[in-house]
Amino acid sequence: MIKRSGKELRELFLSYFEQKEHKRFPSFSLIPDDPTLLFTIAGMVPFKPYFLGLKKPEVLRATTSQKCLRTNDIENVGRTSRHHTFFEMLGNFSFGDYFKERAIPWAWEFLTEVIGLDPERMYATIYLDDDEAFEIWNKVVGLPESKIVRMGEKDNFWAAGPIGPCGPCSELIYDQGPAFSCGKPDCFVGCDCDRYLEVWNLVFMQYNRDEEGILTPLPKKNIDTGMGLERLASIVQGARSDFETDLFLPLIEKVSRLSGVEYAVDKRFDTAMRVIADHLRALAFMIADGVLPSNEGRGYVLRRLLRRASRYGRVLGLDRPFLIELMPELLEIMADHYKELVEYRSTIESVINLEEKRFSRTLDQGSALLEEEISRVVRSGSSVLSGETAFTLYDTYGFPLELTEEICQEQGIKVDREEFERCMERQREMARTASKQLASMAKNEVHSALLAKFGPTKFVGYESDEAESKVLAILKDSREVEEAHEGEEVEILLAETPFYAEKGGQVGDKGWIETSTGKLEVLDTYYFHDVLIAHRVRIKSGYISADDEAKAKVDLSRRNAIRRHHTSTHIIHEGLTHVLGPHIRQAGSYVSPNYLRFDFTHFDAISRDDIVKIEQIANEVIQANIKLNIFETSMEEAKKIGAKAFFDEKYGDRVRVIQIPGYCAELCGGLHVNATGDIGLIKIVKEESIGSGLRRITALAGMAAVSHYQELFDLVEDLALISGVEAGSLKEKFTDVFQEIKNLKTELQRSNLKLALSQCDKILSQRQIVNGFTVLTGKFEDLDADILRQVGDHLKKGLKKVLIVLGSSLEGKVVLVAMADEDAVKDGIHAGKFINRVAKIVGGGGGGRPNVAQAGGKDVKKLEDALNAVPRILTEVLGV
Repeated sequence: MIKRSGKELRELFLSYFEQKEHKRFPSFSLIPDDPTLLFTIAGMVPFKPYFLGLKKPEVLRATTSQKCLRTNDIENVGRTSRHHTFFEMLGNFSFGDYFKERAIPWAWEFLTEVIGLDPERMYATIYLDDDEAFEIWNKVVGLPESKIVRMGEKDNFWAAGPIGPCGPCSELIYDQGPAFSCGKPDCFVGCDCDRYLEVWNLVFMQYNRDEEGILTPLPKKNIDTGMGLERLASIVQGARSDFETDLFLPLIEKVSRLSGVEYAVDKRFDTAMRVIADHLRALAFMIADGVLPSNEGRGYVLRRLLRRASRYGRVLGLDRPFLIELMPELLEIMADHYKELVEYRSTIESVINLEEKRFSRTLDQGSALLEEEISRVVRSGSSVLSGETAFTLYDTYGFPLELTEEICQEQGIKVDREEFERCMERQREMARTASKQLASMAKNEVHSALLAKFGPTKFVGYESDEAESKVLAILKDSREVEEAHEGEEVEILLAETPFYAEKGGQVGDKGWIETSTGKLEVLDTYYFHDVLIAHRVRIKSGYISADDEAKAKVDLSRRNAIRRHHTSTHIIHEGLTHVLGPHIRQAGSYVSPNYLRFDFTHFDAISRDDIVKIEQIANEVIQANIKLNIFETSMEEAKKIGAKAFFDEKYGDRVRVIQIPGYCAELCGGLHVNATGDIGLIKIVKEESIGSGLRRITALAGMAAVSHYQELFDLVEDLALISGVEAGSLKEKFTDVFQEIKNLKTELQRSNLKLALSQCDKILSQRQIVNGFTVLTGKFEDLDADILRQVGDHLKKGLKKVLIVLGSSLEGKVVLVAMADEDAVKDGIHAGKFINRVAKIVGGGGGGRPNVAQAGGKDVKKLEDALNAVPRILTEVLGV
């Protein structure tokens, strides 16, 4: 068996099934189009509608290396050899095409012939009564009956979840030998030890299981297979665990260097390094797919993993934010296949660094409190930490409950979960928990005290744009004061308010507050603790005192603009589902008086034609002038009428529904127009990707849309005047102009190439022989990488074992190209790695394939030095 890298194994798998007429799909997002799943947990998840027969597949055979995330065993990650959060699942799928008769022999052929696993060490498990699979294994593959093990539903009946596609399965097992055995006399297939290791699961998808557990045959029999790349790599690379493969080890070695702690010496430290390596992979891919830290849903999982990794850094003595220092190693391992890691690198690093810094500020205090409480529990002879302590750690110090449980588990202590849940329930009731912010920042502390004193703010903005109220409190620099004077900016609380506080993507209201002694401009309105509404104000004239009677008045023009944009998000949301399909789900929004942003799940860019259709639908709804129906009801009734809701958002028993009769209904707490005609006009101005599987639409409504059209009209008129043609002829005019420019560029390229080729004889005459390699270097001006490659191709003709490095200054920067022929590559040259070393001399970097690569740099003055260094670098690379 050839020892292969994880990258090679992934490519071998995908290429093998491409040869078997499977279409290779890039990995789908970690965020599934499936409301029953928080994350993509298996390779089949993106294809679930095909297995159910709900959607017609574009192909009958597919293969993927799918990004997956599982959260059911987080506490075991790092403690065992095989548990992971993020992992890659290799899979081949048939949608009603082939079945067991091909899936089984192909799996055998790939593992034994392509990968080279020893057939004598292979076993297969099948479902108890699956005689068809037995016959194929025994008669077609030739596996002896003694190596085919029948097992029950727990082991050999597979499903993606409690409901959905399912069926019997057959697992391929590899005997790793006695060194991996638990030593028990009855150790055999099915044992929990690592000797008989499951490599690949072939699922024969035949049924759909409903909520009652009833199995219904699927319209067509399907194949779904799943093989963990990490596990396959551990077998092929002869590793004791997944963490000793090249998919993890570079990350672990970097953690070891950062901490100064050696790996594979102390089990506790090994666990910490494994957790960090695993969780960093998960964090990077989650953020690249649009997940951000929060206290709910996917964002909570992200935050929990980050804090778990950060806490294990402390175990190793890393008492500072360090996780982003591992990104170069992660990119080296995975970025060649997953380009999103490069595309969103800055976002990934920013989110991780900011969140880790926030957690570090409270980690010391929280850890000290927890250690003290654990000591107290031990001294008292108990084995249970109070749920209230766990809640304080969660609420004040940001400790996820699971992290507290894990730290306690290390000391043999349990956490009282029931009491923790009771504390959480009290927090939802707000007032009684507000005073429990033990060591929070001053700003939170004062608001908690005010909430405990006054209770939630009464919001009357649904019914009115103004209200008679009373000033309950004035805050300046996070301190409560009795009064504020002209020119000061302060924060005030009112007994009741018509001002909408920022929530659900809708910005807060602005406006005015007047008392008998002063006039205040409201600059912003926002929530504290979800129910306490605060107003940031500037005293325009006079002064304001606590207990003053006040008249609050919202800026109605601004609010109406916000209303138009908010209702437009609902209209666009429904329009997207009409045009693109029911998989569309809202992933976030921003509603302001000037524009709206709407984020949603979708895997492809939206065509111009589809944008036009969505706009058409939206504006037809506006012209129909449908009166909105806004009401409160139970969640159950809201579901009955098909009201849309955020998948990962929690709602109470009573919900507010915004309904456009005959068109759409959504749960929403925001402000809206009375009838769709009040919007006037919707114009989509931008559609873009914001992450893998996530898209964003930016749109304008009402006068903002009218102003946009006016600006565009003026621009067209100006361009027509400059071009000397009618507006209707602009497209034809600019097409001609751009074609002329393109022709001139092509001619210039030809001239540059001709001039460059004229220098080839000189370059050839100055060739050098270095350790048997022919080395050619050349310096040019104003040539791009494409022309340098063409010059290199010309120079290579007739030469053997040749290395070419060409450089050019272009627009104040350096362009470098390296090329190597087949013989040079065979003898140890990798153009991509070589050019990176050369580029460092000019203050840059780059890379590419073994035979051709390019790089860039900033220091044009050192270009000649870089080219002169090529022979020396070659000698170093060859180790001569």
